[in-house]
Amino acid sequence: MKQTWRWFGPRDTATIDNVVQAGAEGIVTALHHLPNGAVWTRKEIVQRQAEISLLRDGSPSGLRWDVVESLPVSEEIKTQTGAWRSHVENYCASLENLWAAGIETICYNFMPILDWTRTDLRWRLPHGGRCMRFDLVDFAVFDVFLLNRAGASASYPEAIVEEAARREAGMDDASRERLVQNATCGLPGANQTLTINDVRELLGRYQQIGPDLLRRHLYDFLELVIPTAERLGLRLCCHPDDPPFSLLGLPRIMSTEEDYADLMRQIDSPANGMTLCSGSLGARPDNDLTGMMRRLGDRVHFLHLRNVHRESGGIPASFHESAHLDGDVDMVSLMAEVLREEARRRALGRADHSIPMRPDHGHDICDDLNRSAQPGYAIIGRLRGLAELRGVHRALTHPGTGLT
Repeated sequence: MKQTWRWFGPRDTATIDNVVQAGAEGIVTALHHLPNGAVWTRKEIVQRQAEISLLRDGSPSGLRWDVVESLPVSEEIKTQTGAWRSHVENYCASLENLWAAGIETICYNFMPILDWTRTDLRWRLPHGGRCMRFDLVDFAVFDVFLLNRAGASASYPEAIVEEAARREAGMDDASRERLVQNATCGLPGANQTLTINDVRELLGRYQQIGPDLLRRHLYDFLELVIPTAERLGLRLCCHPDDPPFSLLGLPRIMSTEEDYADLMRQIDSPANGMTLCSGSLGARPDNDLTGMMRRLGDRVHFLHLRNVHRESGGIPASFHESAHLDGDVDMVSLMAEVLREEARRRALGRADHSIPMRPDHGHDICDDLNRSAQPGYAIIGRLRGLAELRGVHRALTHPGTGLT
C-alpha cells in the first residue's frame, strides 16, 4: 500500500512540510477552487503539482500528486439536466489533461447533493478530543422541524420523530443554527453559507429521480467517460455514499457490496473501479469490509482507511468516527486482505499492484484542538491514524507472514 495524505492545497492548515514529516509517500488532492463541470486545464494541474513538489524552504519534497480526489461530477450530470452533456465533455478533457501530467487514479462520487453528512463536526470524546458524529435524532430534527421537508416524518421510525420533537423543543436559536450549518456542511458550495431555501431548491431537482433512475444516470455517465479512461490507461474509482443510507428522501446507490458488484457488471472495464472507504461502508452493519475486499479487490483502485462506532442497530443508525484501530471495522483483517490482493497483482505483473491508501479523517487531539482544520482533517489525529495503520502494515509484512 502506498501511504498517501489528503491535502487541500496552499490554504490547508497542514503544509507539505507537515505531510513529509508525517511520513506519507504521496499526495491526494484536487483543484477545489474550480467550479463543478469546468475543465481542469494543464496549467492548473501543473501549478498544483509544483506546489506539492517543494518544501517551505524551496527544497524538493519528494512527493507527487498520486490520486485525484475528487474530479467532481456535477449535479447537472447526475440529474441529466441543463448543460450535462458539455459537462461530460469537459470531464473527458480533464481526464486527458490529468493523464498528460502523469496522474492515473481519479476518485469521484455520485451522491446527490450531499457529499457527506454529519450532525456534529466536533463531538467531544471521553478523552477530551473531538470527532465527527452522525446522530439520527438530530438529523430528524433538521429534516422534519427545521428544513420542514414534505413527508419527512415518514422517513423515520415513530419513536425517532417523537424524540426529535422533544429535542427540538429544548433547543435555542443558536443550537438550531449550528445544527443547520453542520448538516449542510457537505453540500456543494460548502465554502459558502447555504440557507434553508438553498437546500430546498437543491432537493427540488431530485423530486422525480429515484434510485433506479439515478443508477441509470451513473451508468450513462460512465459509458461516456470510460472509453477515454481506457484509452489513456486511467483508473476511475467511485466513492461510496457517506453515510450509506438514504437521507432527505434522496436516492443512494453506492452503499452496499451489491451496488458495487452491479456497477462492475454493468460497466465491465478495468478502468471502472471502486474507492473502498471503510468508514463510509462501515456505518452499515450488513457491509462485510474484509469480504468486500476479497470479492471485489480486483477493481479496488484506492483505499480510505478509517473506522466508525455504530451507536445503535438497524439502518439508518447513529455513529461516530472512532480511532483507526477501534470501532466496528476489523481493520487488521481488512489490511491483511488488501495485502493478499496486492500479492496477487504482483504475481500477475500488474503495474497497479501497490494500491494507494490514505488515513481517512482523524480525531482533533492535542494541538489540533487549537486549529481550525477542515472537519475530519486534523494534522495530529491523522498522523496518529497513519502511524497505527503503518504499524499494522509493518507487522503483517514482517518476514514469515507469507503476505510479502
